[in-house]
Amino acid sequence: MSIARKAVLTVTANPLVTKLVSKYGMKLGASRFVAGENMADTIRKVKELNREGLVVTLDLLGESVTTRDEATAATQAAVDSFEVIREEGVDSNVSVKLTQLGLDIDFDFCLENMDRIAAKAKETDNFVRIDMEDSPRVEATMEIFKKLLAKYGKKHIGLVIQSYLYRSEKDVEELGELGANLRIVKGAYKEPKDVAYPDKKDVDENYLRLVETHLKNGCYTAVATHDENIIQWTKNFVQEHNIPNDQFEFQMLFGIRETRQRELAKEGYKVRVYTPYGKDWYPYFSRRIAERPANALFVLKSLFQK
Repeated sequence: MSIARKAVLTVTANPLVTKLVSKYGMKLGASRFVAGENMADTIRKVKELNREGLVVTLDLLGESVTTRDEATAATQAAVDSFEVIREEGVDSNVSVKLTQLGLDIDFDFCLENMDRIAAKAKETDNFVRIDMEDSPRVEATMEIFKKLLAKYGKKHIGLVIQSYLYRSEKDVEELGELGANLRIVKGAYKEPKDVAYPDKKDVDENYLRLVETHLKNGCYTAVATHDENIIQWTKNFVQEHNIPNDQFEFQMLFGIRETRQRELAKEGYKVRVYTPYGKDWYPYFSRRIAERPANALFVLKSLFQK
């Protein structure tokens, strides 16, 4: 982790900073990275993205779920989001984190919650993707995903795989045999060297291997990256191997590289915007600032705008 990123994370964790930012809310600059605090505002942003040729995945923000009531509420929110998507006629699916659904509380409880969400995805002819979290939770996440993939099928449920984990190459091969729909990311958690590549170069090389393997296996692949080298490599690879555009998509975060998102969409590629929303936006917002400390200037500037 860079010195600048550590410094930003330290500052944003300060109770006084947290109180200040939370008080001014979205007006302070979080709206650059978070679509809204409620579903109504979020859907308006989704419609704007759709009009520009972009599709969406909605993610309700929330961390450190420690009670069954909190997990049940998060589950209901995900279920309800599918109804809103259908009613509003927007082009969006849903992403969820299993820790938000009670994975750290009880495995079977989490499985039941995730089953409810997957069932709703199928009922509304939509799709839910399970986000991958830190390495101690990977095995349980894989187990839940496989159970629900067998029950609901690849059309309605997918998974995220992180290229910085050593195990991911084997996981992609195994999931490829099941025809799984995978979203490939580099990984954002702090992991020990015995489970994850410590060097960016190795993470990037493994990322390309995973994308190549999954595409060659004929499986749908979401290439989630803002890395221009990976974007160009993907475009060249699919052309050279005659892989149709409906077998993959590019994914980027809401508020990041917006111009590039629209350029790729105009070129005929499917581009999905990972769109977080909800009242618990501060931790997510802090990480976006830490990833690129220059974003902090945007926030400071917003303090002085009317």
